Amino acid sequence: MFFVGAVNFKGVGIGAVLVSEIGQHYPVSIKLRFPYINNMAEYEACILGLKLAIDMNIQELLVIGDSNLLVHQVLGEWATKNTKILPYLYYVQELMKRFTKIEFKHVPRIQNEFADALITLSSMIQHLDKNFIDPIPIGIHNQPAYYAHVEEEVDGNPWFHDIKEYLAKGEYPEHANHTQKRTLRRLSNHFFQSRGILYRRTLDLGYYGVSTLRNHPNCLKRYMPELADHI
Repeated sequence: MFFVGAVNFKGVGIGAVLVSEIGQHYPVSIKLRFPYINNMAEYEACILGLKLAIDMNIQELLVIGDSNLLVHQVLGEWATKNTKILPYLYYVQELMKRFTKIEFKHVPRIQNEFADALITLSSMIQHLDKNFIDPIPIGIHNQPAYYAHVEEEVDGNPWFHDIKEYLAKGEYPEHANHTQKRTLRRLSNHFFQSRGILYRRTLDLGYYGVSTLRNHPNCLKRYMPELADHI
C-alpha cells in the first residue's frame, strides 16, 4: 500500500493506492476540509489506505510512504507529545492489529508517484457539496487516437496505390488538392519501386544501401534477389 498527504495553495489532499501481487491498482483519494497540519495529512492518508485494505479483507500488508516521521512513530522508534498527532498514532496502531502481518517502509517522494498524483488532483479540485465525482479511469494508449480510424477504400485500391502511381508516372490522383500533393511527395521519398514491387527505404537497405549492394553482387543476391538482375 502506498499513501501520501500534501498541502498546497488550494487545500489538502490525501491518497492511497493498494497494489496486489499481480499488479492490480486500487486507488482512493480524499480532500480534507478541516484545520490540519502536514503530519495530520500523512496520518489521514495512511488510515485511509489501512481501512481500504481492511474492507478488502487483506491479511498481509506492506505499507509504503514518504513520511519518515510517521513510519518511525508507528514503529515505536520515535516518540511524540503532539496532542494533534497522538490520537492518529493510537488509531493506526489499533488498525494494525487487524492484520496478520503488516510492515512499514519509508521511500522518497519520487518513488511514491501514483499516490502523489492522486493527492495533487484531490487537493486542487474545488468540490461542491452536492457534486459527486465518479471514479476516474486511467488507460494506456500505445497508438495515436486516430490509429483505429480507417476510412473505407471506396476505389478498391490499397493504401499505397497513389504512392506507386506517383513513383511510376509522376502523376497525382485526380482532384488532389495542394496539401494532398505535398503529402504524397513527402511520403514517396520513403519508398522506391522495382519490377512493380513497392519497397520502403530503411537505414540499412535504403537508397545508399542499394548503391552499396550494387558493387557487391553476392550480397545483393542474398538480401535482395528480386533486385539483383535489375540493378
